Amino acid sequence: MDTQHVFRGDLANTPVPEILTSLLRHGIAGVLEATQGEVVKRVYVQHGAVVHATSNDRQDSLGYYLLENGRIDEEQFRVTMEARAVSSTARYGSVLVELRVLSPIEVQNAIREQIEAVLFGLFAWEEGTVTFQVAEVRVEDAVRIALPLRHVIFEGIKRTPNAKGLVARLGKKHTVFAPSYQVDELIEVGLDADEYGLLAMVDGRRSFLDLCQDGPLAPADNARLIYAFSVMQFIARVEDGDLGLLTAP
Repeated sequence: MDTQHVFRGDLANTPVPEILTSLLRHGIAGVLEATQGEVVKRVYVQHGAVVHATSNDRQDSLGYYLLENGRIDEEQFRVTMEARAVSSTARYGSVLVELRVLSPIEVQNAIREQIEAVLFGLFAWEEGTVTFQVAEVRVEDAVRIALPLRHVIFEGIKRTPNAKGLVARLGKKHTVFAPSYQVDELIEVGLDADEYGLLAMVDGRRSFLDLCQDGPLAPADNARLIYAFSVMQFIARVEDGDLGLLTAP
């Protein structure tokens, strides 16, 4: 990987969705590295998509992911981990196949799911340091995924456990938004009927509070989606109210 430039930031000031949106707008390829204490996560971005993600947190490993999600039991976990320890160079997925715990296609699917879990888990981080290396991405000997950044940003915001901090970045309760999207963008994200219904309510007249209260989902879920629409520039602020800062309903 030939590094060209390094960006540094703080998640307390700029959350993950907004960092990824900036990468999308500029069409930048490289590796986003987020650090929180001893945990380091890396997200590999290329051609407007996430192609890989890694974590040094043991709880994010493939074995723990499979165990946590009921794909292998405690005995299978113990046996496969012991077998892997015998050969430090053996990949855990290969051990699973060689011991006939899972089939090759089951391992491939599990690795993809585990990569997504690492990726979307990063959206829950409210603090930590971030660096981004602009580079030609090479992920050697690893299963690659191809998740469009728009989909990643939208899905990550939906999965964020506590969206209060994100929603507060929108402005005020009586802020008004107008639509500013292209239909092709919505197809790439994959909005469902309720999500598209909420977006269709944004008309340059309804306030943020109105959208949260009258939208098709629970107020907190509506607020989360409006933040996502704003970050992705599907809507644009056209008026600022004066009745207090936003908090998640």
